[in-house]
Amino acid sequence: MLKILQRLWQTTWAEQWQYRANLLMYLLYWIVSPIVYLAVWTSIANSKGSVSGYTANDFIVYYMLLLIVDQLTGNIVIHIFPYKIQDGTLSTELTLPIHPVLTNTLVSNVASKVLNIMVLLPVWILLLFIFKPDFHDVTWQGIALALPIIIISFVIAFLLSAAISSLAFWTTRMYSIHEFYFALFMLCSGQFVPLKLMPPFVQTLAGYLPFQLSLYFPIELIRGALTAQEIVQGYILSAVWLTVAYIGFRLIWRAGLKQYSAVGA
Repeated sequence: MLKILQRLWQTTWAEQWQYRANLLMYLLYWIVSPIVYLAVWTSIANSKGSVSGYTANDFIVYYMLLLIVDQLTGNIVIHIFPYKIQDGTLSTELTLPIHPVLTNTLVSNVASKVLNIMVLLPVWILLLFIFKPDFHDVTWQGIALALPIIIISFVIAFLLSAAISSLAFWTTRMYSIHEFYFALFMLCSGQFVPLKLMPPFVQTLAGYLPFQLSLYFPIELIRGALTAQEIVQGYILSAVWLTVAYIGFRLIWRAGLKQYSAVGA
């Protein structure tokens, strides 16, 4: 199995380097928005002193951490897997002794992350010199608490996106479903602004959905801005959604395979 994974890594790593234009496009999307939010909220905080307890430095640290955490927890399943169902190339992968999603697609995601972070790192260092954040609230204990959540939230997001992508067994409109999913993510993850600054109904909604686990929760863990009760609640939420995401993906995948038909299937 290790040899299979090693071979998959070599192949997908080479593929990532072949699509440099796509890499730059995705990075621009992932980088520009947080920088814009950072500049806007920092300006507001500087003019008012603080916004709901967030100082200008808090916003800078939040969005600087968001740039990294977003890369670690995000996934590109919707961009690479549904096409395999639609054009029939999934048929070949189904003949191999590995799971098409939990191996091929997963390794492709990891390879994409490594390459993205390699390109992001010099940009992030440049932003350090421009905005000069003070990371005095960041501790090793906070980072240690956040790392398991970052890994779990990536797995949750990966499985949920894989479940939505697997709807391609029935319809090509799963992209519209994923757009709705992504809209909820943007609203409830803390991408636009820390959730404590969002309206109460959004905060309540985010408390039940998994999206805050991808950004807001690990970022605030690293910043040391959460109470012990909030940390426990976040870990419980991650365990619940990890179970739901895995069961949901398995059910949709198995049902989809039963009715899948393509040349060579």
